[in-house]
Amino acid sequence: MADESAVRAQAEAVRRLKQDKADPDEIAKEVAKLLEMKAQLGGDEGKHKFVLKTPKGTRDYSPKQMAIRERVFNAIITCFKRHGAEVIDTPVFELKETLTGKYGEDSKLIYDLKDQGGELLSLRYDLTVPFARYLAMNKITNIKRYHIAKVYRRDNPAMTRGRYREFYQCDFDIAGQFDPMIPDAECLKIVHEILSDLQLGDFLIKVNDRRILDGMFAVCGVPDSKFRTICSSVDKLDKMPWEEVKSEMVGEKGLSPEAADHIGEYVQLHGGLDLIERLLQDPKLSQNKLAKEGLGDMKLLFEYLTLFGITGQISFDLSLARGLDYYTGVIFEAVLLQQENDHVEEPVSVGSVAGGGRYDGLVGMFDPKGRKVPCVGVSIGIERIFSILEQRVEASEEKIRTTETQVLVASAQKKLLEERLKLISELWNAGIKAEVLYKKNPKLLNQLQYCEDTGIPLVAIVGEQELKDGVVKLRVVATREEGGDLIPSEM
Repeated sequence: MADESAVRAQAEAVRRLKQDKADPDEIAKEVAKLLEMKAQLGGDEGKHKFVLKTPKGTRDYSPKQMAIRERVFNAIITCFKRHGAEVIDTPVFELKETLTGKYGEDSKLIYDLKDQGGELLSLRYDLTVPFARYLAMNKITNIKRYHIAKVYRRDNPAMTRGRYREFYQCDFDIAGQFDPMIPDAECLKIVHEILSDLQLGDFLIKVNDRRILDGMFAVCGVPDSKFRTICSSVDKLDKMPWEEVKSEMVGEKGLSPEAADHIGEYVQLHGGLDLIERLLQDPKLSQNKLAKEGLGDMKLLFEYLTLFGITGQISFDLSLARGLDYYTGVIFEAVLLQQENDHVEEPVSVGSVAGGGRYDGLVGMFDPKGRKVPCVGVSIGIERIFSILEQRVEASEEKIRTTETQVLVASAQKKLLEERLKLISELWNAGIKAEVLYKKNPKLLNQLQYCEDTGIPLVAIVGEQELKDGVVKLRVVATREEGGDLIPSEM
């Protein structure tokens, strides 16, 4: 019979095996042993011990966390509205068929819902595909919209870095036939505005173009059939060194070492207009129609970004790939930078906080006649941003108010509940945010303490003398100074 210490030791052994990425068969064997030990320990046959927790990759948000979150949402929504966006909403689940084949290698992360004897459904993976479905279904060819909602991914969560299985996305998209690069430039301006407004620190917006990538793959000798799969390997360059990415391309994906070396020469380039000009003169790339088109548009984009005055934080980066299948033109990703120490010449990226790009073919995939609606959009990585701000608040010990109460109605003596309730009703009716303690005869000290604990700035004190005079004393909580008298309409 197993005892609790033996079960704990076995659980620790399983955890170590998983951490060391041991052989799956060995892990499975040890897990089975652990379950058997737990069953023996259980006592009551078949009784399941219920653990009270949130599901893996999800979390609750306390009032303090929600206050920080609302501050971030308000900044983002204000920016979206400043740029003239309307708002829409779509169902949290879609027909499975709607989502299938839109996400490349990431399709395996889609949550499929159990067949309930009706339609086959999946939880939405992002807000872009539902938006394209919405446009095609309603025959909309022109809209500037934002959408803030939860999405779901069967990912291995790294919750400390803001990666979850359920999380919010904040999307801004422009759909319609417009002159090249003007909407694309506005999307980058929006990212710049939001990241500057939130004061997250130094950031860099990397920009590339799917056509430049595809042209580069072609001139490097990548077969057409391997474009998307090699693209998803290149997309890992922000997390893995080039040598590892190269061995994945060659070892797992069957690319020739020569082609991989050619790709390596290009993907390590990044710069601005000067690099674009250089590549337009590149003997190989300049001969490729797609790459030439992409570079021409990239040059135009940088001219508009110069007019917006934001090129200081923009980098044309040939390693940027973004793994999703639906991108067709410009792609971009914003990363926060962290200066590790004085000896590091280049700042180190601490993770992506926004991403997006152009997807001109997605709406056409849903339209019965294949009619295309060109689109470009950006998604703000709210969870990563929230994680950073939350850590910052914890470190600074900044006091966050979780309510907006302006005044507490208090009493200085006993038996004044009736007067307090009359006064608070008058304040509520006037649109003033007010609270009262739910006690008949609270002590004045306790009422003032409640104000200090919750950050309520003012206290309106009802007392016997004030009742005689027909006034209410107003006190500033922080300084304990009397702020003068209020004369209620009925006292």
